[in-house]
Amino acid sequence: MQVILMKEMENLGDVGEVVDVKPGYARNFLVPRGFAVRATKANLARIEEEREHLVAAAEREIEKATTLATDIEGQSLNFPVKAGEDGKLFGSVSSSDIADALEAKGIEIDRRTVQLAEPIKQLGTYKVPIRLSAEVQPEVTVWVVAEEE
Repeated sequence: MQVILMKEMENLGDVGEVVDVKPGYARNFLVPRGFAVRATKANLARIEEEREHLVAAAEREIEKATTLATDIEGQSLNFPVKAGEDGKLFGSVSSSDIADALEAKGIEIDRRTVQLAEPIKQLGTYKVPIRLSAEVQPEVTVWVVAEEE
């Protein structure tokens, strides 16, 4: 199935590009979320007219993400948590915790942009990427330390 991308998608293409995807992917993910529209003659004509507006909007989004990335880059988050003697946590530090800690510092991001494969369950220092866009991925340093008793 051919669709026209309304937003830049990693591994698919840029704004306004016509790409082939599986019908289920288009029907269940891309179209309902506004990432793409079906590639009909009417939509192709409309997109051709709107292409420069879409590209300008994508550039503004990248510029906004770059500005936010400068605020995020170099941030250090400290998480005092209860831990056993072997350094294993009683609980974990999740992407929501990281997003909340950044929000407490005045940087608002969606928890889904925190690229944490699984919650942190060991004491230590971690570099966690924040995916603001396909090109902009700053890292934040997360310190998981034992809570003082």
